[in-house]
Amino acid sequence: MKKIDALRTVTTKPELARLLGIKASMLTYVLYVLRPETQYSIFEIPKKSGGTRTISAPHDKLKSIQRALADLLQDCIEDINDSKPKSAVKSKFINSKKNDNPDYRKTKFFEDVFTPTISHGFVRKRSIITNAMMHLNRKNVLNIDLKDFFDSFNFGRVRGFFIANDHFGLDEHIATVIAQIACYEHKLPQGSPCSPVITNLIGHILDIKLALLAREYRCTYTRYADDITFSTRSKEFPVELTREYKGTYIIGSMLENRIRQAGFRINPRKTRIQYKDSRQTVTGLVVNEKPNVRSEYWRTVKSQCHMLFKSGAFTEDGPEEPVPGNIDQLEGRLNFIDQLDFYNRLRQKPPLTPDYMLEKHGVNTHKLLSGRERTFSRFLYYRAFYGNARPTILCEGKTDNIYVKAAISRLAADYPRLARIKTATSDYKLLVSIFKYTSRTRFLMGLYGGAAYLTDFVARFENTHRFYKAPRPTNPVIIIMDNDGGFDGIEGVFKGKKSNATPVPKGTGRTEYRGADFIHVVENLYVVLTPLGASGSKSEIEDLFTSITREEVVDKKTLCLDKEIDRSSQYGKDTFANKVILPKKASIDFSGFKILLDRIVLCMEHYESSVLAST
Repeated sequence: MKKIDALRTVTTKPELARLLGIKASMLTYVLYVLRPETQYSIFEIPKKSGGTRTISAPHDKLKSIQRALADLLQDCIEDINDSKPKSAVKSKFINSKKNDNPDYRKTKFFEDVFTPTISHGFVRKRSIITNAMMHLNRKNVLNIDLKDFFDSFNFGRVRGFFIANDHFGLDEHIATVIAQIACYEHKLPQGSPCSPVITNLIGHILDIKLALLAREYRCTYTRYADDITFSTRSKEFPVELTREYKGTYIIGSMLENRIRQAGFRINPRKTRIQYKDSRQTVTGLVVNEKPNVRSEYWRTVKSQCHMLFKSGAFTEDGPEEPVPGNIDQLEGRLNFIDQLDFYNRLRQKPPLTPDYMLEKHGVNTHKLLSGRERTFSRFLYYRAFYGNARPTILCEGKTDNIYVKAAISRLAADYPRLARIKTATSDYKLLVSIFKYTSRTRFLMGLYGGAAYLTDFVARFENTHRFYKAPRPTNPVIIIMDNDGGFDGIEGVFKGKKSNATPVPKGTGRTEYRGADFIHVVENLYVVLTPLGASGSKSEIEDLFTSITREEVVDKKTLCLDKEIDRSSQYGKDTFANKVILPKKASIDFSGFKILLDRIVLCMEHYESSVLAST
C-alpha cells in the first residue's frame, strides 16, 4: 500500500506510530508526558542581511519523531505525483467540459501535482542549484522575501490543511496529532525536521497562484522556502509584477494580492530587481551565465586551503579578529562548490563530462581537472593522507572495506588501538578511518580501489606529499592488498631505482615483500598484504574467513571469487559481503583476521617509533 493511502486510513495514535516506524508508547510519552513545549532549545543565529534568526531545535526524542513524519510526508508527495502523471493530469483538466473557465482548468492541473520545477527548498532531488538553474541568462531577475515565513503556519492552519486537502483528507484526530508533533508555541518552528515539508505542502497554493501569474506574463517563477524569484527575458517586468520608481521597487498590486490571498506577506526591505548588466543572484548563486558561487567566496575558500596546506591550520573572519577555522566547514564549502562544478560539467558536451574523461584517460584524469577541482582534490588528499587525524586504511574495494570494518568491530576488545568498545558510558567507536571509494574520488583523486588505482597512488605518493608544507603527518596511511597477482604492479614500483620501500622484517628473493609483515614505502605510507598460503602460495582476503563462512548458501547459490561467475548457481563478492558478512557479523568467526589486524597495529607502532621519532 502506498504511504498516502496508508496515512488516510489511520484513525488512532498506535496506527500513526506504526506508520512512522516508532513505538506508540514513545509517541504518547513525548506528546503528553514530556510535552513538546518542554523539548526545544532556543538560540539565535545572525542573518547575513543583519539582525538575528531564532532557531527552535527539538531535543532528540521529539526530533526523531519529527524526522519520521518528514520522511512520511515526502513519501506521500511522491505517491501523489506518481499516481497522476503530468501528461494525464494536464489532459484531464485542460480538456474537461465540466468547467470551461481556463483559470480553473490551469489551477486544477497544478493542484493535482506538486510540480517539482516550482518549489526547490527541502524537496527531494531539488536544491538551490536546481532553483538557480531556472533563472539562467535572463535580462531581469526579481527577488522577493516572505516576511515571518514560518510564523505564517499556525497550529490551526497545519491541522486544517491535513483535514481539508483533497490529497490527504485525514481523520481529525490524526490531523491534530500531526499538528502537535510539528508545532511549537502554536506555530511551525524554524529548526524542526518536519517544518520545511509542511510549509511546502501548505504553501503549494501560493505556488499555484504565482506560477499561473508568471505564465500569463511570460516569466519564470520558483520558490525556495521564503525566497521567491521571478525572471524574464523581456527588457522589463510587467507592471502587474513590479516596477521601479525613484530607486524603490514597488510590487504590482496583482502579485501582492495573490501573495496575501495565500496567507503570506512580503518583506519590502528585501525586494530587488537585478539586471543583466550586473551580477544576478538567486538563493546565493550567480545566474548570469551558469550557476556559480560569488568570485569573492571562492577566493576566500581557496586562500583558506592554501593556508591549510602550508601550515596545517587556517583562520576565519571573526567579529573583531580572525578565529581558528573548522576543517569540516571548509570541506562543506568545497563540497558545495564541487557540486556546482560537477553539475556544470554534466551540462556540457560529452568531452567535458567526468564519465567520458575517465573512459578516455583512465586513472590519469588529475591532469584534466579545472583549477577549483584541483584545489578540492588536494584538500581531499591532505585530509585523508597527510593531515589525517586518525590512521587511514585503503582496501582494494568496497567489499574489503566491509570485511575489515566488521573484523575490527568483532575483535575490538583485542585491538584497543583500532576501536573503542561499547561500555555503559560510551558507544563503540572506530579509531581508524577506512577510505570510502566513490565516483568523485575516482575522478578527483584517481582512487577507486583495485590494483591499478592503488599502484598509481603508490607511484605518485612521494611527489604528491612534497606539495604540502604543513608539519609532518602524525598518522600512517595503510594499504591492505591481496597477496596475489594484483600486487605485481606495486612490487614493480618497489623494485624501481628510486624506491626506498622497506619490507619489515626484511626477506630475500621472491618473498622479500610478499612474506613481510608490512612494507614501509615512504613517509607515512605502508602496505600490508594478506599472509601467504601453504607453501608460499598466493592469497586473498576472503581466505581469512573460515570454510564454514565461505560455504554459506545464498538463494541456493554458492560463493565464487572469480571475476566471471555462473549467476544461475553462484554469487560473487558483493553478495558475500552484503548478504553473509554484514547480516551475520555477530556469529561469524573472524579469528583469521587477527594476523591482518596485528600487522595494521605494527604499522602504527613502526611509524611512531621509527619515523616520527627520527624527526
